[in-house]
Amino acid sequence: MNAPAITITRLDLQRLERLLDSLEDFGPGAQALEAELARAQVVGHDEVPAGVVTMNSRVVCREESSGKEYHLTLVYPDDAGSEGTVSILAPVGSALLGLSVGQHIDWPTPAGKLIQLTLLAVEYQPEAAGAYSL
Repeated sequence: MNAPAITITRLDLQRLERLLDSLEDFGPGAQALEAELARAQVVGHDEVPAGVVTMNSRVVCREESSGKEYHLTLVYPDDAGSEGTVSILAPVGSALLGLSVGQHIDWPTPAGKLIQLTLLAVEYQPEAAGAYSL
């Protein structure tokens, strides 16, 4: 899997480490998230650029082969399930965390196909909006 440089906030790191500590089943999604957290550059919530995906960010991605665009919100597992939400424990969720606009990720689909997604925009980022308690 393609692994571009990523940036996350200290607050997201703390919350996600608590999430990982609380899991009874430490499956592939948790392992992928743990690997992302281990390689991330960690910054203060007031230092993260507006074009970086943080928890509860709403983003626009494009599948490069088809040109199809996806509007996704990166959420904690308890908030996933409604249309457009992606759990941080899903492969695409942990891959989106910390990406900057213009970066690409390889997304393994449930059918085993690998598609490339490009982050086109961060439509909403809690830190840029001053919403630190999400």
